[in-house]
Amino acid sequence: MRLVIAKLDHVYFDGEAKSVTAPGSDGVLTVLTEHEPLITTLQPGVVTVRAEALPDGEQFFEISGGILEVRRDGATIIL
Repeated sequence: MRLVIAKLDHVYFDGEAKSVTAPGSDGVLTVLTEHEPLITTLQPGVVTVRAEALPDGEQFFEISGGILEVRRDGATIIL
């Protein structure tokens, strides 16, 4: 899936991911390819991106909150 993690003035991640795990408003959730569409707020915590192109296959982002939008073709996290 195509994943973008960004805030207004900076893009932290933009690429293909196998999954993303994030601290949602109702608990931690993991999004995989072709996940049902949803929009949720994110709580402070850690976002984990899993992708083959990453060193060690994972990258971690400490966040203070945000919004997660999931579409059939990917996901966007706005911080």
